[in-house]
Amino acid sequence: MKNLKLIFLFIASMVLFGFQDPGIDEAAPKPEEIRELLNKAEHSIDIMEFDKAREDLNKSLEYAKRIDNKRYIALASSILSRLHHVRHEYDKAITQLDRAMSIQRDIKDDLGLNYSYILYSKILTSKREYDRALKYLDLADKFYQKQENSEQLGVIALNRAVIYFGKVENHDRVLSELHNAEVYLDRSKNKYELARLNYFYARAYALEGDYQKAEKAAQDALRISQEGGYTGMTMYTYGLLSQISESRNNLPNALEYLKKMNEIRETVFDMNKEALATEANAKLGMNALKTTVDELTLQAEENEKTLKVNKLTTILSVALITILSLLTLSLYKNNNLRARANELLQKKNSELILAKENAEKASLAKAQFLTTITHELRTPLYAVTGLTHLLLEESPTESQKEHLNSLKFSGEYLLSLINNILDLNKLEANKVEIVKSKFDLEKRISDVLIALKNSADERNTKLHFNYDKKIPEKLVGDPLKVSQILINLIGNSIKFTENGDIWINVKQSKIEGEKVFLQFEIKDNGEGIGKEKQKAIFENFTQGSTQINRKFGGTGLGLSIVKNLLGLLGSEIILESELGEGSSFAFELEFEAPEAELKKAATASPQTKEIELTNDIMKDKHILVVEDNKINQMITRKILEKNKVVCDVADNGTIAIEKVKNNDFDLILMDIHMPGISGIEATIEIRKFDFDIPIIALTAVTLDDNLDEFYLNGFNDIIPKPYKTEEFFHKINKYLAAREAAV
Repeated sequence: MKNLKLIFLFIASMVLFGFQDPGIDEAAPKPEEIRELLNKAEHSIDIMEFDKAREDLNKSLEYAKRIDNKRYIALASSILSRLHHVRHEYDKAITQLDRAMSIQRDIKDDLGLNYSYILYSKILTSKREYDRALKYLDLADKFYQKQENSEQLGVIALNRAVIYFGKVENHDRVLSELHNAEVYLDRSKNKYELARLNYFYARAYALEGDYQKAEKAAQDALRISQEGGYTGMTMYTYGLLSQISESRNNLPNALEYLKKMNEIRETVFDMNKEALATEANAKLGMNALKTTVDELTLQAEENEKTLKVNKLTTILSVALITILSLLTLSLYKNNNLRARANELLQKKNSELILAKENAEKASLAKAQFLTTITHELRTPLYAVTGLTHLLLEESPTESQKEHLNSLKFSGEYLLSLINNILDLNKLEANKVEIVKSKFDLEKRISDVLIALKNSADERNTKLHFNYDKKIPEKLVGDPLKVSQILINLIGNSIKFTENGDIWINVKQSKIEGEKVFLQFEIKDNGEGIGKEKQKAIFENFTQGSTQINRKFGGTGLGLSIVKNLLGLLGSEIILESELGEGSSFAFELEFEAPEAELKKAATASPQTKEIELTNDIMKDKHILVVEDNKINQMITRKILEKNKVVCDVADNGTIAIEKVKNNDFDLILMDIHMPGISGIEATIEIRKFDFDIPIIALTAVTLDDNLDEFYLNGFNDIIPKPYKTEEFFHKINKYLAAREAAV
């Protein structure tokens, strides 16, 4: 009973102290005192003294409310959110942080708000909401960049690295962000963030297999954590050192680090229990005090009555505990075996993930390499094809003409190879889209045959074109894809047919409403393909055999492109071939044929008939060539001047803008990549004062994703370099004719 009285006095004094009237303290708290309490709370969270942190936070919040300091009320809520985050109470953390951010926005406390953004990002990272976490870091980054706050920028870079650890596909960004954090935190006194930096460096090096660097970084993290008393970081670092030691087959060290980690884990667990108990006691009010004391008194009297019974119970309890301990030991051993098995499975899973990442990186590197190298090849190739065209027009001798034709063939072959590589790269990256338009299929195929006639004549091979007259004159489909398919298939047949024949057969198979289904067949009596090679030839860089590759050349890309394009159009290719007896490639395509609408359009607006364009329209027209490459300037200028164009040249976008302001031009040919402002930026500026002048992009860029950007920024059309002169003149003449008709 004496002990019971002491307990009662202790509880009463604690409750009275905890619930005394805040108005008793006559002196109003100062903001510096609140700031000091908040700093102490943050430090207590760092060293995982949650009960002390809670006590300081409650006091700081009480003081802030007493003097109505909303900035510190919000900051206290932010730090309380951090406490919930460390204790994995994410929903409570978000509730507190939303409350803090609402106040900070109302009072325009940018400093506090951006502190909250960083904390919000950490909570979202813990919840694996990585994309949202990055957005909050970006908001904070903009603010601290303006403030030139290196320490907070370092914290942001470090938290980005943590996010990229979670995002499996972005591990290559981890070390980059860690290096940024290291630069920003070079002179920082924030030991906690420096400990985190070294810890994540260790994890990154371990992931790459550089265990020596990983162990050094982890030891640095451990030293800083122990000096600062950062319990959590010390525990996590011991765990990481255990994993590194195990990876280096140093099992004794691994076990020792694991024991130290578990010791700290037990301490942290006990601290959490104390904090929860403190929190529960804080919620008890004066009204509960009497009930608690009565219960304790009744319990003590009951204990005295049942003391003898409890002795027997104690003996039985000891026996039961002994049995349970033995069972627990057995379960512990089984769990250890199971944990080892799980570790092995996780290790294998990590290896598989790493292999997948490496494969994806290799694929991305290949695509980037192909895009870069083909783009770089197109610029000098423009000089080769352009100069060849100019020389052929200057009445060369027969021997010179033969050499120039060989040079022209080589240039066209190289351009075809580059285009095939680009097409294949875009197809594999799913960047090719179907673009439907109205066109004349028979004329389109005739144009393809005209383009391939020289190649067929060189091999003494005849082309036979059979076109079903029942096919509607105008069809709606993707003419460019159809041309690419036919060029590759007919070109393939020409390559493997010498002194023979090639038949191009197109017939209508069926009509369903406005849909027309056409059957295409390209048949030859050339080399043929063996049965065992017929499936392989549609793969990349594959031909019938090594002997065929040596005899006929080529890359083996054409049929692969055909297969991919037909797949995009919802069709497939059928091959029939016998070695030495020729081959037949067949496929079916679907088109639309709105005949009624076409007739109505022709009747309503007969004036829309296309006017035949000639180069005569270019005579005395003023054209501005905007190009920084001197060779390209000279080639484009000479080609234009041969057609009696008055040509002016600008070396960059700035000069072009001034020339357009001070001169009257009929058309502008604009390069895109130039020193200073780009061709796109120059076009935007020109459009501010001249909406009518035609501007054509003359560029070596690939046009897979960029078409919309060109048109939206004021270009009328695009001519990719190196260009065919027919296309070059056709587009220039079209816009000159339209401008002349509008005057």
